[in-house]
Amino acid sequence: MNRLLVASIAVGSMAPLACAASVGPGPSDAQSPRADPIRYVALGDSYTIGTGVGRNDRWPDQLVLAVGDSAQLELVANLGVNGYTSGDLINGELPELADLRPGFVSILIGVNDVVQGVSIDRYRANVEQILGEVLALVPRERIVVVATPDYTRTPRGADFGDPEEQRAGIRAVNEVMRAEATERGIAFVDVAPVADQAGEDRALVAGDQLHPSGVQYGRWVELIAPVIEKLFRD
Repeated sequence: MNRLLVASIAVGSMAPLACAASVGPGPSDAQSPRADPIRYVALGDSYTIGTGVGRNDRWPDQLVLAVGDSAQLELVANLGVNGYTSGDLINGELPELADLRPGFVSILIGVNDVVQGVSIDRYRANVEQILGEVLALVPRERIVVVATPDYTRTPRGADFGDPEEQRAGIRAVNEVMRAEATERGIAFVDVAPVADQAGEDRALVAGDQLHPSGVQYGRWVELIAPVIEKLFRD
């Protein structure tokens, strides 16, 4: 949102041959069957679908590779849509979720609520609905919520309203999402330590000068993957 005991039998007497033929693989030689991969569905907006980067650079795709055998995730659907608000996610993504039979879900939503002026109370109500519907399908240990990055630090950040006001809005939606996730025992990952460097490090910004680059998403994954590995380990 994937990895012969060559019995060299010397020609000799019949006794050694019979002995060799009777030896089967021991416990260490037998390969234990691999568990089925866990069906991963990613919910969100442009940051989830990876606007501005290629498919392999999107953070859900990088995450699957990063966790490897520790979680064995298979990204069966990335439902993120550029420009989606929390209300759009409810109307456009949640109806598809049950049919996808998810075993793990990631959620990242909020930036367009800020840009489009959705009230914080409406956003909170939407987040409560989103988390509630996802929890009806998968346990809290199989959900991760990712914070909305501060896009105002990018070269085009000022194109979407006053940067200070937008920054305050982003902080507000992240506080709501963190609180609602924490209340339900759902993991919340803050990517600000990476995203906030975009103002000084242009390698972290995609070619559209607004969204994260694959490099930035890779650094997000360095924060997200250990959280997921711990969830599966515990």
